[in-house]
Amino acid sequence: MTPGRLGLHEVALVGVQLKGATELGSFDAKGRYASTPAGAAELDLEEDALVALRMFERAQLALLLPMLETRRASHGLSELGGGVGDLNLSLRYDFTLAGASRVMPGVALLAGITFPTGTPSDAGNLRPLATDATGIGAWQASVGLALEQAIGPWLLNATGIVAARTARTVTASETSVHERLARQWTALASVAYVFPSECALAASAAYAVEGNATIDQEEAAGSNHRLTTLTVSGSLPLSDAWRLQSALFATPPLSRLAVNQTALAGVLVTLVHAWL
Repeated sequence: MTPGRLGLHEVALVGVQLKGATELGSFDAKGRYASTPAGAAELDLEEDALVALRMFERAQLALLLPMLETRRASHGLSELGGGVGDLNLSLRYDFTLAGASRVMPGVALLAGITFPTGTPSDAGNLRPLATDATGIGAWQASVGLALEQAIGPWLLNATGIVAARTARTVTASETSVHERLARQWTALASVAYVFPSECALAASAAYAVEGNATIDQEEAAGSNHRLTTLTVSGSLPLSDAWRLQSALFATPPLSRLAVNQTALAGVLVTLVHAWL
């Protein structure tokens, strides 16, 4: 349930999304999981402002501006920091609609660009635990394809997205290097059930894969990433114009389900107002 996605009968929407997540542990370069050690902790908070506008009958544009805060503790030191995250602009175009045909599913083109408006983790004057890092420091362009089909009250979705990031100069210990993150591939599958009251429940699974980064045109071995995320979400219509959405998400704390990533569990709450 994309927060900024318009329904078929909607021409525009605005909304706010609140997110909270806590760290369960981490995965090393071989995918081995380890729980967060005693005395260490991380709490991530995020507040998103979102806007969406229908451009044509089957095209819609969405904008998302995040604010991020992180509280981190390690070795007796704790701190809280945050700031503006990376701004995202996305486009969706539906070639066909789910449920319009029993044979042909809904097919949509997805495209997006993420602006480096946040603070990267290598920026100067960061706090000791880098809690004020809020972005990746590079432009990101994404393109994807979504397939959907409605079968009675059930909605099935399969989505694939690939993202590419621009190269950038990273300075550490008075030395500058040229870094480029690898392409990131994400596959997502979900199933939703819509009740007669128009309340809906959904379950989804996402798997993201990213290769090794390159530093000064040399591949940095062991810098690849993998991440599995499971989500259960719901939508509650408050009126014709207002709806409330929420979700519980987690990276299962099991080895091999992620590589070079932290395992998080958290909650999302979104309030949306739409114009019909």
